[in-house]
Amino acid sequence: MADFETITVTTDPRGVATLTLNRPEKHNAMNADMIRELTQAGNTLGTDDRVRVVVLASTGKSFCAGGDLGWMQAQAAKDRDGKKAEARALAEMLSTLNNMPKPLIARVQGAAYGGGVGMMSVSDVVIAVEGTRFGLTETKLGLIPATIGPFVVRRMGEGFARQVFFNSKTFDTVLALRCGLVAKTCTNDDLDDLVEKEVAAVLNCAPGAVAAAKELCQTLGGANVSTFIDHTIDALADRWESPEAEAGIKAFFAREAPPWTA
Repeated sequence: MADFETITVTTDPRGVATLTLNRPEKHNAMNADMIRELTQAGNTLGTDDRVRVVVLASTGKSFCAGGDLGWMQAQAAKDRDGKKAEARALAEMLSTLNNMPKPLIARVQGAAYGGGVGMMSVSDVVIAVEGTRFGLTETKLGLIPATIGPFVVRRMGEGFARQVFFNSKTFDTVLALRCGLVAKTCTNDDLDDLVEKEVAAVLNCAPGAVAAAKELCQTLGGANVSTFIDHTIDALADRWESPEAEAGIKAFFAREAPPWTA
């Protein structure tokens, strides 16, 4: 496995790989480098016959704070094609993790926003510390959770998505459990033990059957989310070019209230 700057990857003798977001000083916010490295790692782990299960973890206080502020500023400065290229890179990363023929278990020890919720949505099992907060806050900036949208809506269902997609309100593990975003919650002290129980259950099953069963779930679950990628990329580019987004991004970095607030 190649050396990475924003993530780490380790694999134990049992074939349990741990893919760790490693930008604790930035609350593991995603930038272009992290997105590229996650895609590379996902492709490698997915085709490595020695790997039987992947744990998605992170360092520091937060699981993932969403998009890195510097990355967002860089996107704002790009033309439409540049914005679409960045959105496609994120969509391809999420698709890579979603389609890995290995179970993906998310170990969520802290808050997750935006793309962090997206990564939870492409995980097969999510275990989170009780009281953790989640959120999709893009509309505060005049944007929408477009690129992650197909994965999140498929995971939550439309009804729950409507409760959190457009009001930017954060939500807790109670709602996350109800909508299926999170499978189990526990105390911080019990987190590793609960993750290990999920890992052990997978290791008791035939690897080929596990991969086939995961693919079957995705097939039976409905429309392939990849069919929506082009639509969501265009929808996000439209929002980036809107006067609302221009005003929202400007106000955010100036630490001012955007013009639509009461």
